[in-house]
Amino acid sequence: MKVRVSLFLLICFIPGILLCGCSAPQSPPASGAPSMAATAAAPAQAPAAVPGVFSLRVDALAPGSVLPDAYNCQGAMESPELSWENIPSGTKSLVLIMDDPDAPKGTFTHWLLYNIPPSTRRIDRDQPHAKVLASGAQQGDTSAGSRGYYPPCPPPGETHRYIFSLYALDYQIGMPTADRDGIDRAMSGHVIGQVQFITTFQRSKA
Repeated sequence: MKVRVSLFLLICFIPGILLCGCSAPQSPPASGAPSMAATAAAPAQAPAAVPGVFSLRVDALAPGSVLPDAYNCQGAMESPELSWENIPSGTKSLVLIMDDPDAPKGTFTHWLLYNIPPSTRRIDRDQPHAKVLASGAQQGDTSAGSRGYYPPCPPPGETHRYIFSLYALDYQIGMPTADRDGIDRAMSGHVIGQVQFITTFQRSKA
């Protein structure tokens, strides 16, 4: 009789152990391991420059990023910081053009810098609308007819691309003032290197 009771209790006790083992809480992740939520929320980072390759950066943005409000008509309307590396050997001057190829009436030039000295490696944020900048670079006219940076302001709801193109030239452009057509003619046959950086922007306010 005692043997039967003991056997009965043992049979009932084993499933309880198994059930408790299945419901045990999982160990938390190691403190140094990022959670899936934290990984998904991490902002895109600008890739590191490739050694020896002519490269252009706009602020600390990753290529294809949305142009921050500080640089468009919804914000401070400042010109962005630009930097570049590894200009081609033989460069005598640089030209920087910022275009909107999606503008309703055709490509719109938002910024035109020329005769940037080859020793220059960056243009600081929020440049004045001066004819000649502190670096010695000259500012030409935008498609709006103004000198200096013209902030993006596309029709509400439309996403436009804003392409920053940096050209390395084998000479200095001898023009005291210039618009886009004049710069295109002056660069013809003198470009020894080119690099682009593309951003986007969609205006939400009317």
